[in-house]
Amino acid sequence: MIREATENDLMGILEIYNDAIINTTAIYAYEPHNIEERKNWYNERKENGHPILVFEEENKVVGFATFEQFRAYPAFKYSLEHSVYVHKDYRKKGIGKKLLEELIKIADKMEYKIMVAAIDSENKGSIELHKKFGFEYSGTIKKSGFKFGKWLDLVFYELELTGPKNAR
Repeated sequence: MIREATENDLMGILEIYNDAIINTTAIYAYEPHNIEERKNWYNERKENGHPILVFEEENKVVGFATFEQFRAYPAFKYSLEHSVYVHKDYRKKGIGKKLLEELIKIADKMEYKIMVAAIDSENKGSIELHKKFGFEYSGTIKKSGFKFGKWLDLVFYELELTGPKNAR
């Protein structure tokens, strides 16, 4: 089941996020986050009207997805960057696909114009998932990160949405 996250979901979200930090290059961070950081993150998203979706299975959060404005400048108000994460034990079951599909619907309804995915170049599964939804490659920042003793390339994919009826 996909639903909007509540504060009660933050420990499950934190577990998924910290596993991605510790074991993958999906996040270019080194240190796990704590619950206070997740609470601040949650409150900031809520205050800005941005969704945090969770995929729940058997009363457990097994995936989450969210978006925020791409950059803080006013001219970026119709562009967003999104994130989708799935618990390591639940990957390859279509959960990421369902979360991304729902995020796209919400972003389109909220009249965003562009969805941006910033993906580590070696994360082929995420790249293929985004391509299935029509995201197009839009650039690479080579050697933009350093993790696990190696340089990482960050690739960008974007999806054009309907956008606002009256952009201002």
